[in-house]
Amino acid sequence: MQSTRLDHRDIAILATLSREGRIAKTELAARVNLSPTPCWERMKRLEKAGYITGYRAEIDLASLGPHVQVFVTVELESHKAESFQLFERTVARMDQITGCWAIGGGYDYLMQVVTTDVATFQEMMDGLLESRAGVRRYYSYIVTKPVKADPPAMGLLRGAD
Repeated sequence: MQSTRLDHRDIAILATLSREGRIAKTELAARVNLSPTPCWERMKRLEKAGYITGYRAEIDLASLGPHVQVFVTVELESHKAESFQLFERTVARMDQITGCWAIGGGYDYLMQVVTTDVATFQEMMDGLLESRAGVRRYYSYIVTKPVKADPPAMGLLRGAD
């Protein structure tokens, strides 16, 4: 990412797009108090600088059918660089794992998993253990209901001019 200086309108553009990725360009311009052309130019500059890496739709998984979402903390057997690389390559190939973060503290990784049911989740975890990806132990936390899933407050992350 390039070191581009952001002002309050850039932050407003990023904040609005993170909440409403499909907002019309004219509506976005009105919300950040710019005319459409300068707003569009700023968006393109933010994309080129790497601040905007893509656009996605939020899908209501419950409307698609039964599913279970699980957060999993993972501790590896070894803390050698090769062990982390092997684990990360293995996880990258597993479609059920929708998010994975290296974390500090008592565990090495936090994974987010979405499957059709608990049995399918357990099959996936058994496969991960059998894959020799180096998992020492893991703890599962089944999501019982979503409480909050907002995008980050952009103004708090990067101060504006």
